[in-house]
Amino acid sequence: MKRPGGSNRIAAAPTSASAPAAPTAAASAATGKAGAPKLSGKDAELEARKKQAEEEEAAKKKTEEEKVAKAKADNCERAKRYLATLQSGVRISQTNAKGEREIMDDTKRAEETKRTQEASDTSCK
Repeated sequence: MKRPGGSNRIAAAPTSASAPAAPTAAASAATGKAGAPKLSGKDAELEARKKQAEEEEAAKKKTEEEKVAKAKADNCERAKRYLATLQSGVRISQTNAKGEREIMDDTKRAEETKRTQEASDTSCK
């Protein structure tokens, strides 16, 4: 059985397909003109937020780097002073596990000097 108007649908379909192609292009051009300011406004807002987030991240990173640099400088200075004290030959006492004071002997002084020198080299780069 054939439906009435079946041939009209087939004929109408190509016409509909070719006809919307022109309006679609015209509509997209119109939408492009009308939509462009909205999109660029949203894009500009998005870009501004993105830029602000990047700037905040860079500021945090810079602050963290400054903090680390300051800590390294403090450690370097402390290690240099302790190394100078160890190398001066002054008697140095330490507290043992029992809480008693012990005078550092030459072996301990040499070990401590070596350890402090390594710490100084690491911190003072």
